[in-house]
Amino acid sequence: MADPPPETSPALKRNSTDVGWEYGSLYDPQNPDKIKCKLCSKEISGGIHRLEQHIAHKKGAVASCPKSSQSDKDKYMNALNGVKEKKGLKRKSEEALRAEVNVDKEAGDELEGDLGPLRSPYFQGPIDRFAGFIDPEALLAAQKRQQSIHDAISKEKTHVVRQYCARWLYQASIPFNAIDNEPFRLFCEALGQFGPGWVPPSQYQLREPLLNEEYQRTKEKLKTLEEEWDKEGCSVMTDSWTDMKRSSIMNLCVNSRGGTCFLSSKDTSKDAHTGEYIFNYIDKCIEDVGPARVVQVVTDNATNNVAASKMLKEKRPNIFWSGCAAHTMDLMLEGVSKLYGFSKVIYQAKADYICLCSPQDSIDDENIYEEERHCQTRSNKVCYMFLTLHSLYEKKAQLKSMFTSDEWYECTHSKAVKGKNVFDTVMSFAFWNSVMSVLKIFSPLVKVLRLADGERIPSMGFIYGEILEAKKAIMKASDNVERNYQPIFQIIDEKMKGRLDSPLHVAVYFLNPYYFYKDTNIQYDLQVIERFLSCVEIFYHGDFEKQNKVVNHEIILYKTKAGLFGRALALKGCEKKDESFDPGMYSQYN
Repeated sequence: MADPPPETSPALKRNSTDVGWEYGSLYDPQNPDKIKCKLCSKEISGGIHRLEQHIAHKKGAVASCPKSSQSDKDKYMNALNGVKEKKGLKRKSEEALRAEVNVDKEAGDELEGDLGPLRSPYFQGPIDRFAGFIDPEALLAAQKRQQSIHDAISKEKTHVVRQYCARWLYQASIPFNAIDNEPFRLFCEALGQFGPGWVPPSQYQLREPLLNEEYQRTKEKLKTLEEEWDKEGCSVMTDSWTDMKRSSIMNLCVNSRGGTCFLSSKDTSKDAHTGEYIFNYIDKCIEDVGPARVVQVVTDNATNNVAASKMLKEKRPNIFWSGCAAHTMDLMLEGVSKLYGFSKVIYQAKADYICLCSPQDSIDDENIYEEERHCQTRSNKVCYMFLTLHSLYEKKAQLKSMFTSDEWYECTHSKAVKGKNVFDTVMSFAFWNSVMSVLKIFSPLVKVLRLADGERIPSMGFIYGEILEAKKAIMKASDNVERNYQPIFQIIDEKMKGRLDSPLHVAVYFLNPYYFYKDTNIQYDLQVIERFLSCVEIFYHGDFEKQNKVVNHEIILYKTKAGLFGRALALKGCEKKDESFDPGMYSQYN
C-alpha cells in the first residue's frame, strides 16, 4: 500500500494514479474529459490519454506541447506504449480464452458424421443491433426461431443477459464471488459458442457421470503436479475452520511451483485438536504424497500446531515446519494496532466511519472492497481497518467541505452529540496528523502482508527481506527516534521469532539474488550465515558430502558471481522484483 496521498482539491484532479495528472488538471468539474495542461495552459478535450499524447508529442493525435522537456516526452511516450501493450495482452488473453473453449472441436467431430456439417459460431456486426430482442421466457414457452446469444453485443441486450444471470444468482443464493473465476467465464464462452437451445444438465448428471468425468480430468492434471513434486519438491499446508453449522473442518493442500491442489478434508467436530492428533493427520498426508517430495509443512501459529511441529521434527528431521506468513503478519498488525497511540486514532476513525456510513453504504465502499480483495487476509479485521483509515484520509478534503457546508448546519445530525463529536474530529488537525502517522507505520507492514497472502510472486524468498525493509521504513516514519519505533520493533520481533526468522526463511533470503547482489555484506551477518548452515544441515540431513558440496563449493560460485551467475542477463534479471521474477529460476545457473 502506497503512502497516504497529499491533500488535493476534488475539483482539480480525478481519483486516479495515472501519470498524466502530473501535468494535467480538470478545468471543468462537470466534464471529466476536459483537461488543462499545466505546462502550456492548453485546454484539451478527450481525457487524460489525449493529454499524455499532447505532452509526448504524439503525431497525428493532438497539438504538441511547446514546453514539455525531452525527459517529459520520453516518460509520457513510455506511458502510452505501456497502455498499448496492456491492451494487446488483454486482447490476446481474451482470444486465448475463446480458443480454449471450442464446442465445434470437442463435440462436433462425433455429431458431424450423423448430422452433417455444423455451423460455426456466429459473431455480430453493427447491423445486428436492429435484430430481434432476446427473450428466453418466450423461447421456452414457444419453440420458435431461436436467437443467437451473441446478440447481446449491444449494451441494451448485454444488460438484459446480465439481468437473467443476476436473477439466477439471487434466487439460487449463490455467492457473488462465484462469477469471479475462470471456469465460469469458460462456461459462458462455451454456452455462447453452442448458441440457443442448450439444455442444462439434470441433477443426476451433475451427481454421477459429469462428476466422475471431472474427477478423472482432475487426476490427469494432478499427474503434471506430481512430476513437479518429484523435480522441485512441495509444501504440505493445513488449515482448520468452522462452518455456519459449527462443524470443525480440517483441510490439507499441497503447494509447489506448479500451483496448489486440494488433497483431503476431514470433519474433526468430535475430535480434540491436540498436537498429536494434528501430527498424525499431517504425517499420513506426507506418506501419501511421498516423504522424499515434501520440503516443508505450513500451518498457522496456534499452540497445538507448534506442538505438532516438534513431533514432526523428531520423526522427520529433514522436513521444515513454517508458520503461516500471512497469519503472522496479521498478528503483527493486530499487536501494533493495540499500542496506545494507534488504538486511540483507530477508535476515533471507527466512530467517525460508523456515524458517517449507514450499514448499506460507506465512504467509497467499492474502492475499499476492491482493495480488500487484493488483501485476502485470514482475518480481514485489521486489514479492513487500515483500508478504512486510508479511505478516510483520501476523503479528507471532501469531509471538511461537507462539515463546513450549509447543508450540514441545517441537518438534524449537526445538533446531535455524535454529530458534534464527529465534527470536532474531522476538523481537528491533530487527528489527521495522527492518521497520517498511523498509515505511514502500517503501510510497510500491509505491503508485506499482501506479499505473503498473494499468489503473483513466490513470497518465501522475499518475506524476511521485506520485513527488514519495512523496519527501515518504520524508522524513517518515526523520524529515527528510538522511543517511537522500539515498541513496534518489539512486537515485530516477538511475532516473527521462530516463525518468519527460521533457518529456511533466512536461507532463502540469503540465496535470493535480488537482495544479495544489491548488498553483498549480507554474507558477513553471523545470524544469516548460522541459519543458512542450519538450513543446509536440515535439508541434507545425515548426508555430509552434499552439505560439504553446498557450503564449501557451490555457495562460492554464487557469492563470486562465477560462471553463469555473472552473465549480464542473469544479473539484469535480479535488479527488479515484479510478477515475472522468481528466485528459484536462478538455480539453473548453478
